[in-house]
Amino acid sequence: MSQKVDSSIVIKNEDGHLTFEIDEKSPVNVKQKQAFHGLYRALVNNMVVGVSEGYKKEMELVGVGYRVSNQGNLIEFSLGYTHPIFIQLPKEVKVETKSERNQNPVITLESCDKQLLGMICAKIRSFRMPEPYKGKGILFKGEVIRRKSGKSAAAK
Repeated sequence: MSQKVDSSIVIKNEDGHLTFEIDEKSPVNVKQKQAFHGLYRALVNNMVVGVSEGYKKEMELVGVGYRVSNQGNLIEFSLGYTHPIFIQLPKEVKVETKSERNQNPVITLESCDKQLLGMICAKIRSFRMPEPYKGKGILFKGEVIRRKSGKSAAAK
């Protein structure tokens, strides 16, 4: 993995530890240098953790008739539309789908790239955003949706 770093940040490798320092001679203003310092340190840290441990996200499809299946890195969703939705994942992402009787279907995504994994999860979630009235949609595992009461409670 690689990451481009702004010229106002100096990276040093000392005894296997990466240190990030602000270059005082850089023409960028101080606040921007500090923001870059934290940003690039976090991005490189995410890359190191991703390569050593990896990242894993689980998503759950909540709704009657919502189904998911995969063949390799091609995922097929049935989300109540008139047509199935297909999404081809990059080779860096491993996917596993699980559908058990009387349980919501679960998608497990694994990758070493946290940014790519987050973008894919956001794209999948955009197919059916969780809604507050019935609680249906594509949720992250363990996520709690704040529920609204609807029309009948307002009439009383």
